[in-house]
Amino acid sequence: MSEKALTPRDHAHWDSVEEAIELLHEERYREALSVLRDVLREDSKNPYAYFFLGQALFESGEIETARDAYRACVLVAPDHLGARIALCHVLRQLGDLKQAIIEGNQALDRAPADADALYALGMAYLARGDDAAARRHLEAFLEASPEFEVATEVRGILSDLANGKPLKALPS
Repeated sequence: MSEKALTPRDHAHWDSVEEAIELLHEERYREALSVLRDVLREDSKNPYAYFFLGQALFESGEIETARDAYRACVLVAPDHLGARIALCHVLRQLGDLKQAIIEGNQALDRAPADADALYALGMAYLARGDDAAARRHLEAFLEASPEFEVATEVRGILSDLANGKPLKALPS
């Protein structure tokens, strides 16, 4: 969600997915799916349930269904940054680069300096073959002081781009 204060309804939505979040942390994805589907039967407007449903589906290898869950999340909560970023990644993995870039830009519109949004959009541009846009977003990502492992990966990608090397398979 956005940085605004949580409403009582937001708290209720969050409380209803806590069990599923624990199951996700324990990598019990099928059980989490069951819990989240029950939550959504009770309240089809719970953005957290759709978001975590997307995560559980993704981890279960159900990429297209994960995409649909993330889309449902942004329909009920257009400012849910995590869902927009996840949707950008999933769409890229599915080869829908135009929509991935649209979602990445939507995320950046909501959080212009967000490292995760910059990374997702940079990777979508890279997959599309737009090296200049990829470089611009990935360099901005590095300026946001990201985690060491991902920063190292991005530095390698940028080095390959600068040296005209063909890129290996893109990370998921």
